Amino acid sequence: MALHIDPSLTPARLAPSLERVFECSADKILSLEKSWRPAQGTPVFTIRGRYTSRGWTEWTQGFQFGSALLQFDATGDRRFLELGRRGTVERMASHVSHVGVHDHGFNNVSTYGTLLRLATEGRIDASESERDFYQLALKVSGAVQAARWTRIADGTGFIHSFNGPHSLFVDTIRSVRALAVAHQLGHVLMGEQDARISLLRRGLEHGLNTARHNVYYGEGRDTYDVPGRTAHEAIFNTVSGVFRCPSSQQGYAPFTTWTRGLAWALCGFAEQLEHLETLPTAELNDAASHLPWPSIPKAATPREACLATFRRAATVTADFYLENTCTDGIPMWDTGAPNLHRLGRYLDKASDPENAWEPVDSSAAAIAAQGFLRLGRALAASQSAKTQSAARRYRQAGLTILRTLASEPYLSTQSRHQGLLLHSVYHRPNGWDHIATGQKVPNGESSMWGDYHLREVALMILREARGEPPFRFSTGT
Repeated sequence: MALHIDPSLTPARLAPSLERVFECSADKILSLEKSWRPAQGTPVFTIRGRYTSRGWTEWTQGFQFGSALLQFDATGDRRFLELGRRGTVERMASHVSHVGVHDHGFNNVSTYGTLLRLATEGRIDASESERDFYQLALKVSGAVQAARWTRIADGTGFIHSFNGPHSLFVDTIRSVRALAVAHQLGHVLMGEQDARISLLRRGLEHGLNTARHNVYYGEGRDTYDVPGRTAHEAIFNTVSGVFRCPSSQQGYAPFTTWTRGLAWALCGFAEQLEHLETLPTAELNDAASHLPWPSIPKAATPREACLATFRRAATVTADFYLENTCTDGIPMWDTGAPNLHRLGRYLDKASDPENAWEPVDSSAAAIAAQGFLRLGRALAASQSAKTQSAARRYRQAGLTILRTLASEPYLSTQSRHQGLLLHSVYHRPNGWDHIATGQKVPNGESSMWGDYHLREVALMILREARGEPPFRFSTGT
C-alpha cells in the first residue's frame, strides 16, 4: 500500500490545526525553559515526558532555541523571541566553532540563521551590528563545517561524521545548508597557502557523494539495491579514498532503511534544490564544473547535471517513502526491523504507535513532510506536465502527513508532557529510548529534532495560509 494522499487538503483547511500546534507548543517551550539546567547538558529526548540529556554529540541545542524563534514567527509573542535570542547569544557560540561534529546546519542555521532571516524580513528590529553578529556566526559556522573534509579517490570529498574521516552520514545533507548560507553571505574557507575554497563547491561535492553512496537507484549496486533506499552511513578507506561498504549506526542494519535517514535525504536534497535553483547560471556552472556527475540524459551543462542529480536523489527517496509508510504517513523506525512481520499488513492501515512489536518514528514523518513540500515547490516550475503532476502529488503528500502530525495521537496536548510530537525514536539499537510500564516497545516520548521539525513544517504552511512570504531556504540576503 502507500500513503493515502488527500488531494483536497489546502493550507487554509489545515490552518486551525496548525494554530493548535503552536498553542500546545508555547507551554512546552516555557516548561522546558523553566526546568532545564545548563549544567545537565543539552536536552535531547524525553523520559516519562520530561526532557533529558544524552551524551553522544552536541547536535540538538539549536533545536531548543530555534524552536522558540519559530514560536515567535508563528505567534508574534515576543517572550519567545527574547528566549531564543538570549539562548543563541549566551549558549550557541561554542557550536559555531565546533570542529567535532557534522551538525552545523541543525545548530547554527536554526538559531543565528533564523534570527538573520527574521531581521531581513523586517519581523524584528535588529541594528546593523546585530545583523553583522549573526552573519559572522553563519560565515564561521559554514567554514568550520566545510573544513571537516575527507578527500576520496576521484578527487572529490565529503563532510565526515563525528565517527571519523571514514564516515559519510546521510544526515549531513541537511547540514550542507550551513555551507550554502555562508556562501550566500559571500564567505569562503581559507586553506593552506591561502587557498580560497568555495563553500558552494564543497556543498555540491558533499551532495554528489551522498547521492552516489548513501542513496540507491535499483542499478544492481548490491543484492539489496532497491530504488530509493538509503544507507545511514557510507564507509571509505581513508588511505586510498575508495568506497568500501554501507553501514548503519541508528538503523537496524546496513542493508535495511532507517527511516529518519531516509527523511533526512528527502528533506536535504529538496532543500538544496530550492537553493541551487536561485543561483545565477554562470555561478552554478562554475562551481559544478569538473565534478563527476552521473550521466543523465538532457543534462548538457554542469548546472543541469547537478540539478538533475539532486532532483533524482530527492524524488527516488520520496517515492520509496510513499511506498513504505503507513496509510497516514507515519513510518516504522526501520523498513527492515526484525519484528515487522508480526504486524501483518501494517502498510495497509494507519500507524499504531502502541503496537507490541516495533516502534514508529514520528520525527521521520515531520522531517519528510517538509521534504515533500519543498520538493513539490522545487518541481512546480517545470514545463513538463509529468513533472508538474509529480510536484502536486508530493505537495499533497506533505500536507497529508502534516495533518496526521497535527492531531492525536501524535500531537502532545497534555501540559505535563514537555514534548510536542509524541512517538519519536532516538537510537533503537543502543536501547536509549524509554519503554513505559506495560509497553513492549518505545512510544509516547518526544525528541528535540522531532518537535523542532513539526514546528518548522507547521510554520511553512501556516505562513502560506496567512498569505505571508514563503518560508524558503535563504537568509534573505
